[in-house]
Amino acid sequence: MEIKIKGEKYPVVIEKKKNKNTYIRVTDELEIHVTTSFLARDKMIEKMLRENEKAIISMLDKKRKELERKEKFYYFGKNYDIIIIPTVEKVMVDETTFVIPNEHALDVYLKKQMKEVFTEHYNRLYELFEESISKPTLKFRKMKTRWGVCNRRNHTITLNTRLLEYDTKYLDYVIIHELSHLVHFDHSKAFWEVVSKYCPDYKTLRREMKG
Repeated sequence: MEIKIKGEKYPVVIEKKKNKNTYIRVTDELEIHVTTSFLARDKMIEKMLRENEKAIISMLDKKRKELERKEKFYYFGKNYDIIIIPTVEKVMVDETTFVIPNEHALDVYLKKQMKEVFTEHYNRLYELFEESISKPTLKFRKMKTRWGVCNRRNHTITLNTRLLEYDTKYLDYVIIHELSHLVHFDHSKAFWEVVSKYCPDYKTLRREMKG
């Protein structure tokens, strides 16, 4: 069932129980939930909703105010506000703000952006390598203690998804670090020479990431 209020359509979810009374509430998704008696028919429920339209409008307005809250997060090194507005259809981004319908939509958006940006940087940096190395498969995973992992046996490089929060210069360093392990698997002087060749300021970046 749907109901039109002030020109907007809202889904109505009906739950029937052994109730004598009828209760109306508005969810975070701006759905109108009606808990009522098993004997209540749809026409009766619709009539009751119309009779309580002012109260429902008040509940919708209150819920919107609760949801239009501001949060902050870092996206490629820049601090953004997050504004949650359930009525927007997709994630919108400007210079300072993410406007999102819900957290799931933000997660989907960020995963897509992460894959695109990480892959673009990875492909570009791999092409810079003059050493003879075959291209590993790129993977992504949230890790607690490591920014990247080079698995020579499976010929994969895994990047920590948390790199999405930091400036891309740190992403580049991690990619170069892991690609260099295909030349020298240890952390020998020769290994760091390869890292330095493609990332001269690696010591500063490494120190900042540890800090």
